[in-house]
Amino acid sequence: MRLLKDWLDNFMQYTENLETARNFRLWTGISTIAACLQRKVSLPLGLLTVYPNEYIILVGPSGSGKGTAMAPGYDLLSDLGIRMSFESTTREALIRSLSKSTNTTVNDAGILTMHSSLTIFSQELTVFLGYNNIQLMTDLCDWYDCRKSWTYDTKNVGRDEIHGVWVNLIGATTPDLLQSTMPRDAVGSGLTARLILVYSSKKDRIVYFPFLSAEQKEIGSKLREDLEQIALIKGEFKISDSFVGNWINWRDSNEGTSTLSSDARFAGYVERRKAHMLKLSMILNASRTDSMVIDTIDLQRADLLMKQAERYMPRAFSGVGKSRHGDILIRIWTELSRRGVVEREELMTKYHYDIDARELEGIIETLRTMGLLELGSDKGKILLIYKHRKEVEETYGIEGKARK
Repeated sequence: MRLLKDWLDNFMQYTENLETARNFRLWTGISTIAACLQRKVSLPLGLLTVYPNEYIILVGPSGSGKGTAMAPGYDLLSDLGIRMSFESTTREALIRSLSKSTNTTVNDAGILTMHSSLTIFSQELTVFLGYNNIQLMTDLCDWYDCRKSWTYDTKNVGRDEIHGVWVNLIGATTPDLLQSTMPRDAVGSGLTARLILVYSSKKDRIVYFPFLSAEQKEIGSKLREDLEQIALIKGEFKISDSFVGNWINWRDSNEGTSTLSSDARFAGYVERRKAHMLKLSMILNASRTDSMVIDTIDLQRADLLMKQAERYMPRAFSGVGKSRHGDILIRIWTELSRRGVVEREELMTKYHYDIDARELEGIIETLRTMGLLELGSDKGKILLIYKHRKEVEETYGIEGKARK
């Protein structure tokens, strides 16, 4: 019997004293639930079977609280003994961890089935993936779809097989390091199509004394007990009649109409958006009940959370582009959006290791052409003045407050 009405809502209350962005905490909670469900549950839809694994990447500059947000999820999963793989590891070691995670469960028909369920927990995604590690990225693409079996070649033993593959991933990185990790040609397809990129540029607030109240300590205890109950869920999810009608409406109204549809970097993601929605609906249902009947409330909540995340997803790829100075342009753009006015000489001093004066002028002219800034002057110094903040925010999801 559950002690809490909704696990995810209470996880947010339990972690609200952390100095980190709210959406980082939210998606950490989602990944934590997924880690407990494993391949023991599924959603059969004709010839298609959906499993509740997610590849969630928290993206933000250094100091934005990504690792801080992930820590409570790690602690809860460790307490339950959920199988996890961590930071630096070779492809061979990761495959070995996956093969050793094989377990058995009895399905609704009383049939014993095998599954190899593993959650990858990486506070430094670049350490885990390495740089342009095409083979590991290909493996992750294969594992995301939860094949009944996955075959691989070993150096000494020969060919081996892992049954019931299920891999869940939560990681953290910066936009610049994401550029280093992902080959440019891979952006828009492959692994990036399977990622939910959760971006925030800053912490929500400063917490001077992040102590837990008596109520939060009690919630923490109940979270552990309810998560243990979630880990016991097994079998097939069903969908309510209400869900069926609303799913049809959602598909009709969302097919090709995502705010990301016009961005080539998210072409693959948009195509897989319906799968992300179903996975998330399963997780949100398990957050509030053991019934395993997905209802309209789960779909509506999944839709809301996905749209909130998608609003800022383009910022996660701000370090990825064809331009040699694309990352510097985005950093200057972000600084302008936060401060409102910046002296040109200050920018040259700050970025002189990355660009020279001529290149800075090119970036300024580019931002002017985009309609993002205008030039001014004060006591002989050239000022860059950010403008049209509201319109740009609605289009690109820029955060921060312009200085008056």
